[in-house]
Amino acid sequence: MMTLFSRGDDPRSHRVRIVAAAKGLEIRVVDVDPARPPEDLIDLNPYQAVPTLVDRDLVVYEAGIICQYLDERFPAPALLPPDPAARAQARVALHRVELDWYALVPALEAADRRESQKARRLLLESVVASESLFRVRQWFLSDQFSLLDAAVAPMLWRLPRWGVELPAAALAVERYAKRVFSHPAFVASLSRDEREMRA
Repeated sequence: MMTLFSRGDDPRSHRVRIVAAAKGLEIRVVDVDPARPPEDLIDLNPYQAVPTLVDRDLVVYEAGIICQYLDERFPAPALLPPDPAARAQARVALHRVELDWYALVPALEAADRRESQKARRLLLESVVASESLFRVRQWFLSDQFSLLDAAVAPMLWRLPRWGVELPAAALAVERYAKRVFSHPAFVASLSRDEREMRA
């Protein structure tokens, strides 16, 4: 059985847990306290970061790399398109989500009020600017649930926690969020901490 070193409140760890649930994988999840990482994680990952996946003798870290590894290692159901051009477009979109949204997470959770306010404003502007993309297809830029949904959903789930309120103009984002939050893989992926974010 694979082992995933994860944190119950971490959006990147959540992203990996969604992919594992979408694939129907049984993974042993080890909840990591960042102040006291387990010895195993210290030995396996030079950055002692989560998420970190252990599959037999292979150690993989960084959420995007883990998600793509799981999609290739367990090809059904495929979470990226079969066409190379469409796959490249999906990877570009994933890269943008990483740079424009996930890069803001440290600032969103910072103790410095000014820093977190600025990050909230930037995230809100970016989500609202993407509103038209949520109208194109049933899932995010795709006709089927994909790695893009697994990347976007954890960020949208945490908006209330970060004090980010979507305006009425982002109706397509709200509709998409309801749809993705009810997807079986998303529901199965939720940790106790994540459930409490919207309790």
